Amino acid sequence: MPKNFETAEYRKVIDRIYDEVLPFRGKGKVADYIPALSEVDPRQFGIAIETLAGDTILKGDADTCFSIQSISKIYTLAMVMSHLGEKLWRSVRTEPSGNPFNSLIQLEYEKGIPRNPFINAGALVVTDRLIDIYPHPKEAILDFVRELSGNEDIYYDSRVAKSEREHADRNMALAYFIKSFGNIHNDVDTLIDVYCHQCSIAMSCVDLARSVLFLANRGVNPQDSKQILTESQAKRLGAVMSTCGFYDESGDFAFRVGLPGKSGVGGGIVAYLPEKLAISVWSPELNPFGNSLMGIEALERFTTDIESSIF
Repeated sequence: MPKNFETAEYRKVIDRIYDEVLPFRGKGKVADYIPALSEVDPRQFGIAIETLAGDTILKGDADTCFSIQSISKIYTLAMVMSHLGEKLWRSVRTEPSGNPFNSLIQLEYEKGIPRNPFINAGALVVTDRLIDIYPHPKEAILDFVRELSGNEDIYYDSRVAKSEREHADRNMALAYFIKSFGNIHNDVDTLIDVYCHQCSIAMSCVDLARSVLFLANRGVNPQDSKQILTESQAKRLGAVMSTCGFYDESGDFAFRVGLPGKSGVGGGIVAYLPEKLAISVWSPELNPFGNSLMGIEALERFTTDIESSIF
């Protein structure tokens, strides 16, 4: 049976894991295809836990802000799901891709309908629908993230956004290809601008863990009791995180960690344990799949030590 841990016990677990994972430092590689990300200090490492009971447990660089990159896809997907419901799944599917996050290969065979909303092609379709819904999409995304995290001081990192935009050729190609099938509605330049900004949001581990507590709480934000998603929608979002949240390493993450989660090439990972907590880990050094090497090592130890996962 899963253990019912108290705050002090979680703290002991995190302290131990932090020390166990430190020897992995230097074995990964910081993302360099976006120049602004390549300049991040690779030695940083933070862990944060937020519980539904209202407890916060921090370790290391948990208060340091970093570029969340593809973790932002959770927020835009939740925003669009809350408006479109089941209609969204006509435009993007929910199957693991088995290919790199920026692959063009499957779109040709699948007639412009991306395999899932967390690969870049699918995230572009989701952001396109968000632009349909919100007159000022970039402001709407920030407002939503601030609401979930309880932090009004979350902003876009303009330097990262600019660097993303200057190196967005692959995403431009994806967007134009999808548009040729009629599955992108808006101007591609506008779409890429919004997409690059959402990926450049700067948050800390604390912000990230707090921002996904609504998923651990069946779609309800525990900070203000606001219903963000229906229970069914929260379940579906969590299911996609479980099967597609780590690109072509999603199956291994489920096998090793056993939590719904999402990674970003900035080195962040956020995951949650239903009805209990959310946890975020940040270490900029990535493994060959583009996921935080130390982050996955830490999360595997976490669910093993607390004897609890979704399985």
